[in-house]
Amino acid sequence: MPGTFKTEAVVLRSIRYGEADRVLHLYSADRGRVGAVAKGVRRVKSRLGGRLEPLARVNLVLHQGRGELCTISAVDTVHAHAAIREHRRSLEHAGQACDAVLRLFDSTEPNTAAYNLLCNKLALLHAEPEKAAPARMLAFRMKLLLAAGFAPELASCAACGEGEGLGAFSPAQGGVVCASCEAGSFPLDAEGHAFMVGALANPLVAAPDAPPRALAQADRAIAETLEHHAHVRLRRVA
Repeated sequence: MPGTFKTEAVVLRSIRYGEADRVLHLYSADRGRVGAVAKGVRRVKSRLGGRLEPLARVNLVLHQGRGELCTISAVDTVHAHAAIREHRRSLEHAGQACDAVLRLFDSTEPNTAAYNLLCNKLALLHAEPEKAAPARMLAFRMKLLLAAGFAPELASCAACGEGEGLGAFSPAQGGVVCASCEAGSFPLDAEGHAFMVGALANPLVAAPDAPPRALAQADRAIAETLEHHAHVRLRRVA
């Protein structure tokens, strides 16, 4: 509906447009995914300045016209997350977090859990950029699956409900499977299984760690679950 509104959002992506503008992909607290144009933002004297860089958490005033894109008329920084850019891996993981939200949540319906999770992830990367690690990134993706409604079944066989002998994962079935139902699955050993359970049970700051083999299995389980059920493909975590 046309009109002016305010919202808090994270800048997921910024694309050059025309001579001085930028088109922004935003994820907002109360409006879900928002597309907007920041007019003249690339000019030296722009009052919007550098406050609309990717990863920034901002308060915005926007105007919704008849087109698909809103126009940004004012912006205040909530958190720029500047320290993230001081470490290559923290910057890479922050970009992956924003990209996952961009690909998985394309609706204008708000998802408070997803928004708060993204803000939490960026704040942790800013506070401890040197601690960016694959385990923490995978824990974020596990929680993002939960927020999107695609969390895998981990307590019992996703096909038959059996609670024992859960040594494999089936993306098609949507979780761990027993030996009788393992057709089309791949191995998920005890450490990989435990990591996935712990990633959902613990806050991001206390995300569990695991050996490389277990993390690789969890990464594959998350990636193939998203591909099969959400038709979203994400880069593997490194």
